[in-house]
Amino acid sequence: MKSERRGLSLFVVVLVLLVSAVLGGVYGPSVGAAASSADDYQTAVKQFTRVLDVVQSNYADPVDVDKEVYQGAIPGMLRVLDPHSNFFDARQFALLREDQRGRYYGVGMIVAPRENHTVVMAPYVGAPAYNAGLRPGDVIIKVDEKATDGLTTTEVADMLKGQKGTIVKIVVTREGYNEPLTFTVTRGEIPRHSVDIAFLIKPNIGYIRLSAFNETTDHEIAESLKELNASNLDGLVLDMRGNPGGLLNEAVAVGDMFLEKNQLIVSHHGRASQDHRYYAVRGNQGITVPLVILVNNNSASATEIVSGAVQDHDRGLIVGETTFGKGLVQTVQALSENTGLALTTARYYTPSGRLIQRDYKSISLYQYHYERKVPDHPTEIKLTDSGRQVTGGGGITPDIIVSEPKLNKFQQELFRFDVFYPAEAGVGGFTRAYLGERPTITHDFSVDDNVMHEFRNYLSKHNVRYAEADLAENQDWVKRKIKQEVFMSTFGMQDGFKVLLEADPQVQKAVDSVPQARALYQNARKIVAQRNGGALDQP
Repeated sequence: MKSERRGLSLFVVVLVLLVSAVLGGVYGPSVGAAASSADDYQTAVKQFTRVLDVVQSNYADPVDVDKEVYQGAIPGMLRVLDPHSNFFDARQFALLREDQRGRYYGVGMIVAPRENHTVVMAPYVGAPAYNAGLRPGDVIIKVDEKATDGLTTTEVADMLKGQKGTIVKIVVTREGYNEPLTFTVTRGEIPRHSVDIAFLIKPNIGYIRLSAFNETTDHEIAESLKELNASNLDGLVLDMRGNPGGLLNEAVAVGDMFLEKNQLIVSHHGRASQDHRYYAVRGNQGITVPLVILVNNNSASATEIVSGAVQDHDRGLIVGETTFGKGLVQTVQALSENTGLALTTARYYTPSGRLIQRDYKSISLYQYHYERKVPDHPTEIKLTDSGRQVTGGGGITPDIIVSEPKLNKFQQELFRFDVFYPAEAGVGGFTRAYLGERPTITHDFSVDDNVMHEFRNYLSKHNVRYAEADLAENQDWVKRKIKQEVFMSTFGMQDGFKVLLEADPQVQKAVDSVPQARALYQNARKIVAQRNGGALDQP
């Protein structure tokens, strides 16, 4: 059996090497060059086999061949190339396809680890879990009669998924109930929405939160613009903070919705490969609303494509923090045993010619991913349509830099004790305890003196030490966090998110920057029209 598993794993290694060879031919100098190096590949496979045999025969403990190959050899090989070429085992590849398709089958709720248990953080409004009556703070103790003790949250989440129309029984404990509660839930198709929320954040100012680029993104953005009546808005804030990217064609489609017809959105080319340039095919269809895009250092890839195009064409302002700087193009290849390979084949460039990708060759993998180390000085300086200077080679630098507020020591302490979040009995979970005694909460809810009195009692009961001066200094922040969690638990994630946005300094700056975005866009259109010898049609 071991030899069979080793054979399958080695087959995957060989297949990866062959795929690399093929791609080297497609994107490299010639097919002949790849063919001429076939002996090198065969030698590498033989050497790898010898090493694997020695390890299996002599290592102190029994060896899991799949783990060696899937988590060691293949990722190690790819890591030498760049930080984003990646190998996916069967489970990871299935999750990747779920993200790309924008849907999966299950009960529809967010779960998270709390106090060695899996806790419901938020059921999606309208999803099977929500309709069945599951609530934030519920602690999952059984799934289909199988106890969850000792299981990771990932394992519990996998148990909740299944074919559409199948039934799963979920047993939970809930604050205020002496006995566990059992819910019978029929699994359904759960959309992974890329638009989390779209509403008027201020009179005639639209707000859209875009968290991913999957197969439904262009449709969701189009629907949101329609619902907001974007043509008649005074401004639009497109929040892509934390958006890791996704599908290239969806990034192009979103850029197409805001740019003029025939404007360049992005280009990419690799080693000796032909340039591929993507243009706005339909154009904005008359949607010329002043645009402000919010980004941070977790905004990457497709997010940077859209942000870079908007910035280069002076279509709007970029506000927030410098983006991640991920401008490598991955070609995803399905392999055997339901695994997959994402191999870098090209690099992305903005319309002005800026390289999006940040340097990764002169720093460690840790510095690249976690310290987000960027060049001390811009490696490129380009010009936008109106002649403004923009920099490249290190992500997209905002036109207006606004840093995310850092938590102070008192706030960090409350988070350390899970004071606000749903948690099991013991430390943590004020919202869960508070709501356990109040079945009715309306949108008129506010955190008044009575709520703060209960909050103080809660901290004392759970031995969370605090100084009254600290609580007084952070009172507005505490009240907002309580209200956010109460709204999220009672009305859903969107209502809780709206509460969070009320005092978000980056969002406030984005809204205040709408007039500047309008002036920038109008000036750029005027300059471009004059440059082309034509007249300007005012939006």
